[in-house]
Amino acid sequence: MQAYRIRLWDLPTRAVHWLLFVLVVAAYVTGEIGGNLMTWHGWIGLAIAGLIAFRVTWGVVGSTYARFSQFVRGPRAVLDYLRGRWHGVGHNPLGAVSVLVLLGILAIQTLTGLFGNDDIAFEGPLYPLVSKDVSDWLIGLHRQAYWLIIALVSLHVAAMLFYALVRKNNLVIPMINGAKEVDDPAIPSARGGGPIALVFALLVAALVVWIAAGGLLPAPPPPPPPGSIPAW
Repeated sequence: MQAYRIRLWDLPTRAVHWLLFVLVVAAYVTGEIGGNLMTWHGWIGLAIAGLIAFRVTWGVVGSTYARFSQFVRGPRAVLDYLRGRWHGVGHNPLGAVSVLVLLGILAIQTLTGLFGNDDIAFEGPLYPLVSKDVSDWLIGLHRQAYWLIIALVSLHVAAMLFYALVRKNNLVIPMINGAKEVDDPAIPSARGGGPIALVFALLVAALVVWIAAGGLLPAPPPPPPPGSIPAW
């Protein structure tokens, strides 16, 4: 059977995929160690917020197989896939659920961290917007969600291994080089997601990071001038 090579995943989609993986691991490590690394933990959280914003935007304006409209199909499509009735490329219906759940959990994790504190020296950039009790409740959710993220990432890796070893369909290589071999010449390569779409998604991501970093909060009052406070 003749194989045809198509462009499946564009570079921005692949970059976000691997950067999210690296940053989630880094966030876990810095959060577990704590101490001075909490500053890095906060920066990593802002970077993850930017990546999520970019991926959501790219899911609307990106190339063919990166768009949510291409792979988010609803419960019936998931049932058809489980019954072996789905044939296509890109994210399968069950994989689409995994993508949405992971993005949603990471978004919640990032949002709760922005309002959190560690009762020592770290406060999230949006901590001034909530009370201490609310911040403590949110950071409790933030800590518990780690285990859910670990479970979801582990499930994701297990699914990749299942497809590679059992179904002989390596999903990792296309996420590295962007290409996939198919046996149907009618399956088109990905289109769209050009420079204008990329710039727009980057601007949205930058705006989200700026807001998440406290860009809309009023500036703190300036320190008192030298000599205005008695040296008692």
